[in-house]
Amino acid sequence: MKFKAITLAFLAAATPAAIPAAAEDALLSETLEFTAEIFYLDTAVPGLIIGAVRNGETAVFGIGETRKGSGVAPDGDTAVGVGSITKSFTGLTLANLAAEGTVALTDPAAPLIDLVETLPERDGHRIRLVDLATHASGLPRELEQVPDVEKYSDASFRANLKDAGLLFAPGTGLLYSNIGFDLLAMALSGAADQPYEALLKEKVLDPIGLNATGYARPASGTVMTGYDWNGKEMDPGAPIPNRSGASQLYTTANDMLRYLEWNLDRFGSEGMEARAISHAVWAMRDGMDPVYGLDESGHMSAMGLGWVIMMPEGDRPLIIQKAGGSHGVFSYLAFAPSRGVGIFMSISQFNFSASMEMANVVNDLIAVLAPR
Repeated sequence: MKFKAITLAFLAAATPAAIPAAAEDALLSETLEFTAEIFYLDTAVPGLIIGAVRNGETAVFGIGETRKGSGVAPDGDTAVGVGSITKSFTGLTLANLAAEGTVALTDPAAPLIDLVETLPERDGHRIRLVDLATHASGLPRELEQVPDVEKYSDASFRANLKDAGLLFAPGTGLLYSNIGFDLLAMALSGAADQPYEALLKEKVLDPIGLNATGYARPASGTVMTGYDWNGKEMDPGAPIPNRSGASQLYTTANDMLRYLEWNLDRFGSEGMEARAISHAVWAMRDGMDPVYGLDESGHMSAMGLGWVIMMPEGDRPLIIQKAGGSHGVFSYLAFAPSRGVGIFMSISQFNFSASMEMANVVNDLIAVLAPR
């Protein structure tokens, strides 16, 4: 414990006070605090928030500053833009519509998307909803910039998809695609005949009680400010239309713990069918070609609906996870569904080595809290 005493002395002199949240699980709080302190010292990120749930007990710990010079440490109510963690919510929206019979996972996506008349096909394979939700569509990662057309506008999507060739036949490979999840949100909106934001709120946010989660950047309260690799503040701007499926959600560590608790409630009757559909394996790595862009936070073994599934390895149990980055903030959400343990962590700088190490730290911490 000598190293921890030195760490605490340094932190007291060099940084704003770290704010632990009240929690009944003292050991969990102690573990999070020590993990966060070491990571903060090692990476020198401006701010860090970590939260965990274990067998129904929770803890949150923040260190650094929500914005440089503010003197305010992040806490469980600090708003965080979680980027691509949004995809897990889009997948869960699909799971809810499938559970109630509004759609089938194998439905072709094109007829449900008002934005385009058709979607590209290859080798007789049409893009299905499940292909969009598992990165198996064959679509590229991002839209190409079209001259004189605003990126992500309706015209941008139409121009990119018109006569576009897929990179592989849908369902035969896995390639990370933001385009795919934005189209998935459009398809779900079409299937439910309501705007996607309202659909997400009705089917996912309200039933789970995620009152601090949504697309609007909070106008009040503390917000985690993100910084680029040079330490320059990044302005997220206003939400971009047509990007609701892939990114743009804001949330808090406290809401992420509620989300983890809901995902860990294996036998709870509320939402059981949608939860099972969301977590199930819908695309195995084995036999897929190509497989690219899905291993940054740990080796992907299979895909759920928006979730990356990692099979057990050594002392580490099976983990379901999703990472996200948005305007200088990197976040990671992971849980062991059979062990009752889940962790959310966010850092406020585009430091790619730190983001990968964050995932390693969280995965290893899950192994410590839920050993096989």
